[in-house]
Amino acid sequence: MPVEARPGESRTWWTLVVLCLAQFMVILDITVVNVALPSIGAELGLSPASLTWVVTAYTLCFGGLLLLGGRLADTYGPRNTFLVGLVVFTVASVASGLASDGATLIAGRTAQGVGAALISPAALALVTTIFDGPRRHRALGVWAAVAAAGGAVGVLIGGALTELASWRWTFLVNVPVGLAVGVLVPMLVAAARPAHSRRIDLPGAVLATLATGLLSYGLIRAGTAGWLSLDSGLPLLAGLVVAAVFLVVERNTRDPLVPLGLLTRRSLIGGQLTMLVASGFMLSTFFLTSLVLQRVIGLSALGTGLVFLPVGLVTLASTHIAVQALGRVGPAVTATAGFTLAAAGGVLMAFTPANDRWYGLLPGMLVLAAGAGACFVTATTATMATVEPERAGVMSGLLTTGHELGASLGVAAVSALAAAGIGLSTQPGVAASAAMPGFDRAYLTLAVAAAVMALVAPWVLSRDKLPIGDAPAFIH
Repeated sequence: MPVEARPGESRTWWTLVVLCLAQFMVILDITVVNVALPSIGAELGLSPASLTWVVTAYTLCFGGLLLLGGRLADTYGPRNTFLVGLVVFTVASVASGLASDGATLIAGRTAQGVGAALISPAALALVTTIFDGPRRHRALGVWAAVAAAGGAVGVLIGGALTELASWRWTFLVNVPVGLAVGVLVPMLVAAARPAHSRRIDLPGAVLATLATGLLSYGLIRAGTAGWLSLDSGLPLLAGLVVAAVFLVVERNTRDPLVPLGLLTRRSLIGGQLTMLVASGFMLSTFFLTSLVLQRVIGLSALGTGLVFLPVGLVTLASTHIAVQALGRVGPAVTATAGFTLAAAGGVLMAFTPANDRWYGLLPGMLVLAAGAGACFVTATTATMATVEPERAGVMSGLLTTGHELGASLGVAAVSALAAAGIGLSTQPGVAASAAMPGFDRAYLTLAVAAAVMALVAPWVLSRDKLPIGDAPAFIH
């Protein structure tokens, strides 16, 4: 197993800050581009289908390669894997920001997804191996807070950069961050050689990537083409078949990409299900609400981003409270409370009057964000709290794959439910009364999903309290 050097106490926590900054950058790129799409399309002359691939290219590569990225971290060391991914991501961000045509931009986004798939599981593996015991639980809570708030802050930053500078800065902003992190990580985390060599399970890696990619693509297409269309049905069916083949291959492989014993752990099952539902309702709510604010209510990109500012702040606050709750009542109760809050927020948004203004949606958004923050913390901590260091990479990859698949599933579901509203609301303020009923159904469906998960959480998550260690004041 790769063993990372453990720096002094203060240095250790600063390492967490730097790793969280990298994760924040990766999560940010999922949503930061959404509000910039109209400007991108206008300047580069892209069709709606091409604009879709500006988003899809990133999410497909990110989600599809996470398991391989996690295994590479376990095999070659998380620090080495992290730095390679950071170089790829930063260079790809430059290419995307300077793109003069759609093909170059989509290629850059594809490379960004590859880099992100190496960064995210390797960074979480570093957090898991650097910290142990109660301090690990605290560190994982901080990590989850960054991941949860990244989506909301991405809308704000995307809107501000698009309106005040240029859509190109939604990509170029990653460059100084990537350079700073690339300088600091080698200073804070010592290089380490794996204790023994491991081969990469190439058949398993290909099958896992193909299965996840097909499922993600099928879910993305389901949101626009419908769940029963061949465009979505065939990729989904093919993804399930490839996933079944993957399990057979892994069972008969001496050194599998994903040891099947991991898939039967209660911590992974409960954490994955929690992450799947939490990311599904949170990121799909951000997607849906961005459309409502811009196309129905008529806000600008910057105005839309500013509405999401309090959402990000509430998410951060709720994650801090959730970390304390894990130490007092355990994951099951914390997740149940979080999903209950999320369901209440979805109901509030569903019954917002069709002709209401942005502040009518805000109370529901804040309640939902508070619940989602608690669920993200619970999913991350429950999954990673007791993982062995030599399995930290692959467990990180599995958890983040659940995040990506949940987001794709949620966006596909709300896109289908609100299809009529989305189609009618092609211009700001047009057909608001006709469009909102479709959005109402989508919000209500998300609320039902959260309510169901609130009932399921006590059965799939541990009720044991998790000891939470102390952290320096700047972490709080």
